[in-house]
Amino acid sequence: MPKIEPKAGHVTQITTAETDDGRQEELLELMEERARFMSTQPGFISISLHCSVDGKRIVNYVQWADRESLVAAHHTPEFRAKWPLVGKASDEIELNLYEVVHVQE
Repeated sequence: MPKIEPKAGHVTQITTAETDDGRQEELLELMEERARFMSTQPGFISISLHCSVDGKRIVNYVQWADRESLVAAHHTPEFRAKWPLVGKASDEIELNLYEVVHVQE
């Protein structure tokens, strides 16, 4: 379950991936596979995937206990072997690390 709260101490990575019309489902399947793998890695907290209603984008909201765990997961041979498939299904991928600074309920 995502833990969205300021000063929680964990790392949030938000990735946006764009794809051609009609390929969102293919990209989603690959990202779901990656999510299942990442959920087995030390320091993992949660992954939430969001599909745009226009069928062109997926937003991946990932939380890790710390940056070191995130980096280690991205450098595993299993992750590295499959990542090129995501790149082929996507026209553009952008990822950034974020810190939650405000939540209003």
